[in-house]
Amino acid sequence: MSFAEVLRELPALSLAERQMLVRRALELDEPGLSPAEENLVEQRLSEHRQSPGSALSLDAAKGRLRSRFAK
Repeated sequence: MSFAEVLRELPALSLAERQMLVRRALELDEPGLSPAEENLVEQRLSEHRQSPGSALSLDAAKGRLRSRFAK
């Protein structure tokens, strides 16, 4: 399918389909994780699964940051 054909078909797509198309296009420009980064993610995920209570909620993390860096 040519680029011109893709552009002609865009109006026929639903909003969700267009959003998915944009997300996918942006993903193509993002470099993947390095093997070291993948290992780190897997290690931290494994640690979280072993001790899920050690995680902080987003609100708790924000609170800690605000108290630490508030002026």
